[in-house]
Amino acid sequence: MISSDDFYKVMCAMVPLYFAMLLAYGSVKWWKIFSPEQCSGINRFVAVFAVPVLSFHFISQNNPYEMDIKFILADTLSKAFVLFLLSFWCICKGELDWLITLFSVSSLPNTLVMGIPLLNAMYGEFTESLMVQLVVLQCIIWYTLLLFLFEYRAATILIHNQFPGHTAASITKFEIDNDVISLDGRDPLCTESIIDDTGHIRVRIRRSISSAPDSRLSSSIGLTPRASNLSNAEIFSINTPSRLNEFHNELALGYRSTSPRLSGYASSDAYSLQPTPRASNFNELDITTMTTTGVVTPSWARSPIVKKIWQSPGIRNSGRDGNDDVVDEHIGDKDLSFRDCAKIQVQEGRDEMTTSTNQEMPRALVMLRLILIMVGRKLSRNPNTYSSVLGLVWSLISFKWKVGMPSLVKYSFKIISDAGLGMAMFSLGLFMALQPRIIACGTKMALIGMAIRFVGGPLLMSTASFVVGMRGTHLRAAIVQAALPQGIVPFVFAREYGLHPDILSTGVIFGMLVSLPVTLVYYILLGI
Repeated sequence: MISSDDFYKVMCAMVPLYFAMLLAYGSVKWWKIFSPEQCSGINRFVAVFAVPVLSFHFISQNNPYEMDIKFILADTLSKAFVLFLLSFWCICKGELDWLITLFSVSSLPNTLVMGIPLLNAMYGEFTESLMVQLVVLQCIIWYTLLLFLFEYRAATILIHNQFPGHTAASITKFEIDNDVISLDGRDPLCTESIIDDTGHIRVRIRRSISSAPDSRLSSSIGLTPRASNLSNAEIFSINTPSRLNEFHNELALGYRSTSPRLSGYASSDAYSLQPTPRASNFNELDITTMTTTGVVTPSWARSPIVKKIWQSPGIRNSGRDGNDDVVDEHIGDKDLSFRDCAKIQVQEGRDEMTTSTNQEMPRALVMLRLILIMVGRKLSRNPNTYSSVLGLVWSLISFKWKVGMPSLVKYSFKIISDAGLGMAMFSLGLFMALQPRIIACGTKMALIGMAIRFVGGPLLMSTASFVVGMRGTHLRAAIVQAALPQGIVPFVFAREYGLHPDILSTGVIFGMLVSLPVTLVYYILLGI
């Protein structure tokens, strides 16, 4: 039975975290102390320094030679089981988007920020080692796998848009410029395709030198573009001005939000992989640039109105190498923003993608190489990757040869890590205050997400724990940690790749609010 002293100990661990979050929320929502730009700077400090150093601190002090095999096996088994079921469903239904989202919601809790102090207060100091072991696995294995799925999805979107039908099956190689870090859609990208003598296609992916609208195309429809001061991370909505309505469903014209202030999503960069704010590569009127660099025709380019405009005087060009018989209707270079691709496709292309069952993909090895390159580049920009790996390496050395960290280095890290936990919660409070509403995805979807997070997660973990033979305090700790609120990193990925960010943001915000009573209920019931 849980005593009053135990309950008070848990509250002493949790209330300070909620106090930091509430203080940040009030400083923006009620007292207007911080502007969105200042919030972004605070979040950036948390992402680049506070949380990575905090992660390094916990991992480096944990003895990797005394890992709890049953606990790790139960956690791995529960996640693998979820992934297996969702993968089977994805193969049958073709629902890759929901596979990624449901896996994030059900299996990836906020272990570092919430799990360590909460479980330490509930079940003792030994749980800190257990939580650190889960943090290492999440950072090195599960977040990498999640990133792999996101990049695979982005790659399929690129191929569906640029190489419809049977064309993609002829791709034998992707060449990616060094400055292309990800296919997540934060930067407009271009593809250039070349067909060799054997009929195979080699594709080069590069960043767009400029996404400024083609002056000839702009002048032909009477448009004057204006510069935007929004960063790529802030551009989520596509709003078509009234004078462009007649073109919106057939011509790829994207009109981005004109607000000079940071959006709520842009201010949520705790644990983010990208700096915010930053200079924009978009113009306020971002018209897809169409240049002739290949012979592959995207589905949207076959729309009659596109051909009509493209073949108008001043736009239609003669063929390459002086061959005037070649008309530039084969378009292989197109500025892409994959997060908005579903919104800015022409209707003809969208219908074809929806109804077509003949879409082929490049060979598995070609796709695998493309995705692994993107994942590697993405991880190389994430400070949490370095902190986890370095912390693990140091712990292996330290506990193997009984080597202590020099005091000069130790206290240099300690001064940052001591502030890391409080700053992480403060950053969450800032994020909550900058959102237009707590339940962004709607009440019904929020309830489903909360049920998956707080009921489905613990149920799967308890089942896996029984299978591996875990009992007693370890079993109770495993169930409570599975009932922690939604992790932050999955939301950051969802926001960057434009995949259900409203569901994940609701999981983070609403989950933080209800996690204290939910975990306390589990703690009390398991202690009876």
